[in-house]
Amino acid sequence: MKFMTTMLFNSRHTWLLAAVLLAACGQQAAQNTAAIEITRETACSLDGMTLADYPGPKAQIHFATQPAPEYFCDLMEMFDIYLKPEQARKVTALYVQDMGKTSWEAPKGEWIDAKTAFYVVGSQKMGSMGPTFGSFAKENDAKEFIRANGGKVYKFGEITPDMAALDGGALHDQHM
Repeated sequence: MKFMTTMLFNSRHTWLLAAVLLAACGQQAAQNTAAIEITRETACSLDGMTLADYPGPKAQIHFATQPAPEYFCDLMEMFDIYLKPEQARKVTALYVQDMGKTSWEAPKGEWIDAKTAFYVVGSQKMGSMGPTFGSFAKENDAKEFIRANGGKVYKFGEITPDMAALDGGALHDQHM
């Protein structure tokens, strides 16, 4: 009888523990996925560069399994990570900066949903790693940017892995 009582007691604790763990998983999925502003100390997840020290739009990816986002000093880095076939982590949010509302040379704030943004590919503007994409909330802002800097407008789903290849920019940099 004592054995049965102990098993029943342990069984209840096992179910309680399982319920707590399941609830914790649910809380993690409900984590805050709002864009988080970069600081002077925010570093790029790929190369450790301090984001605030470089021109061009920045990006952040929120993963379901991580409490804080991964930051990128260049949009090509974000796309390279996101578009890799081996990237299996669940993405809960993607943000880029709206260059129609912030300075290219020292971007601050103005985070927008990366999946709804318009991207300018092939402009003369440089980012932290050389040639990069410009990101815009409005297609008209992207077209205005093109008139001054060149390039072509793409939607999020039109960006391919080849367009975001991370080769250090050397193959695309015409200034060398």
